[in-house]
Amino acid sequence: MFMKENNKVSFADMLAESLDDTVSLEGKVVSGRIVGIKDDKVIVDVGLKAEGRLSLSDVKALKEDVNVNDTIDVFIEKFEDKHGEPVLSIEKAKREAVWRNIEGHLESGETIEGIIMGRTKGGFAVDINGTAAFLPGSQVDLRLVKDITPLLNIPQPFRVLKTDRSRNNIVVSRRAVLEATRNQERADVISKLSEGMIINGIVKNIMDYGVFVDIGGIDGLLHVTDMSWKRVSNPADIVNVGDAVDVQIIKFNKESGRISLGMKQLMKTPWENIEQRYKVGEKYTGKVMNITDYGVFIELEDCIEGMIYMTELSWVRKNIHPNKIVEVGQIVEVMVLDIIPAKRKISLGLKQCQPNPWEQFAKDHPVGTRITGEVKNITEFGIFVGLTDVLDGMIHMSDVSWTGRNDVTFEKGQQVEVVVLDVKPDKERINLGMRQLSDDQHAVAAGKIKKGDVVVAEVKGVHVAGVDVVLENGLPGFVKKVDISSNRFQQRTDMLSMGEKLEAIVLGVERNGIVNLSVKALEIQREKEALRKYGSIDSGASLGDILGAALKNDTKRD
Repeated sequence: MFMKENNKVSFADMLAESLDDTVSLEGKVVSGRIVGIKDDKVIVDVGLKAEGRLSLSDVKALKEDVNVNDTIDVFIEKFEDKHGEPVLSIEKAKREAVWRNIEGHLESGETIEGIIMGRTKGGFAVDINGTAAFLPGSQVDLRLVKDITPLLNIPQPFRVLKTDRSRNNIVVSRRAVLEATRNQERADVISKLSEGMIINGIVKNIMDYGVFVDIGGIDGLLHVTDMSWKRVSNPADIVNVGDAVDVQIIKFNKESGRISLGMKQLMKTPWENIEQRYKVGEKYTGKVMNITDYGVFIELEDCIEGMIYMTELSWVRKNIHPNKIVEVGQIVEVMVLDIIPAKRKISLGLKQCQPNPWEQFAKDHPVGTRITGEVKNITEFGIFVGLTDVLDGMIHMSDVSWTGRNDVTFEKGQQVEVVVLDVKPDKERINLGMRQLSDDQHAVAAGKIKKGDVVVAEVKGVHVAGVDVVLENGLPGFVKKVDISSNRFQQRTDMLSMGEKLEAIVLGVERNGIVNLSVKALEIQREKEALRKYGSIDSGASLGDILGAALKNDTKRD
């Protein structure tokens, strides 16, 4: 055995290295040279210790003219067979070349040519240079294709999505190629677009809310409100799929790619000089075109519509749907309430063309008029009385009786006589009164007393907040808890009993005739008077001493 000495390589090392290089060629494609042709075999030298043999027919399938010294690519299946010759394959060499080509396209992202051969489970079979690939159904086109026949057996580009040699699996996409093409075309078209541009397009799809128009490979939305100056209920009444239309780009967002189109912008606007044709406060005739929850659209002329809001439909019919008042197609008289040309908006009123029942009532029933009505509703704050078929008035509780609400009872449907106190047409309100039907006897009595008078009252009711009393002249009164005594510890309602007499000072008379009284104020007043009158008896005397002295002097005088 030879050994490495002084940089020399032994024969064993050289042989081992040679064998390693040779074995490593298995499973690879190499270039071979034709060294002979014998009968139906072609002898090929691939640089091994022995030549390999190929079928002449296989070589001719690769190249028609076969000659000695020609070079061909072959696949080394096995280093040597039982005869010591390498096993070669032209077919596997071709397949390996195809795989390398496909994997190269997967890595680079470039398209590769293939032919759709037919349908398979979940998609279609594609031939790429003799190698089968799978085209999923979702990757055939940008949209669902019902009939793929026109795409069969035609060479066309595909994008390689996935490869797996171990499973002999190749997945391709035609859609990815179309998307890339579309995106490029879209970018080219978008770069040339601008707002205000007029362009010709093809109606691609019709929806309830508008129409999608193809303007050179990209879609723009022609909204239903921009199709015509008049109201359009169904876009299909204006255009059909496939129609060529002229549209204007009215809004264009380059970042999102959204394009809004308009057709009516290319027509003469009917709103020009609108204020010369229609005057605020004037009445006109129109046709009910559409009814919504919030109002009614009225056509005044071709392409000109106004809006009646719910509040302007009726003077008295509130909170009902507009279709209970008018119907589509009906001819109605309306009044122009407002015109805003810049917003192409006309506000209309229906009720303004009818007499205002509130104004008519005020005219027919001046303040002070007596009228009989039916009790419609009873609430905590007042009684609602029906005065006409459509109008109600309200009696506030303070105007029910001179002595208070509890003195009068009501029932729905009851007929009552009332007095008109006030009518406010702008607020649609009528104020009524019942106590005004007669003179207030308590008011007469209250007129004879004034603030500061000292009176005697009898306790008639005890509450937490104070006590109800009745004055000697019959007037009702009230003493608040804090006014029961000047002594804070005696300001307790439970210290008073029914029928007990109180001497108090008048603080004032309420609108309802209740006299506000205060025992506390009277005690304080008398203490001040005593201090002024008797405070010099003894400079060191207490308030009790002073009051005691005052009482003695008063007794002596008596």
